[in-house]
Amino acid sequence: MINWKDLIIKSLIRAFRTFLQTFCGSITVGLLWTEVQWIPALSVSAVAFVYSLAMCICGGIPETEPVPVQIEPPDEE
Repeated sequence: MINWKDLIIKSLIRAFRTFLQTFCGSITVGLLWTEVQWIPALSVSAVAFVYSLAMCICGGIPETEPVPVQIEPPDEE
């Protein structure tokens, strides 16, 4: 059974982290703050956010899947 609340919260956290990583990567090293093209950087980051969120909801994320119970190996005598 899927815990939808847990899936949505963890998907949003993962998508927000993807947004921040993409945004930071969009700012070229060595540019002055006045030279950065902010609108394209935000646009690309927003697309990454939506893509990450869609992938998490459609495909699931490992953090929300139940951990399988480990079976003990038989005792060797």
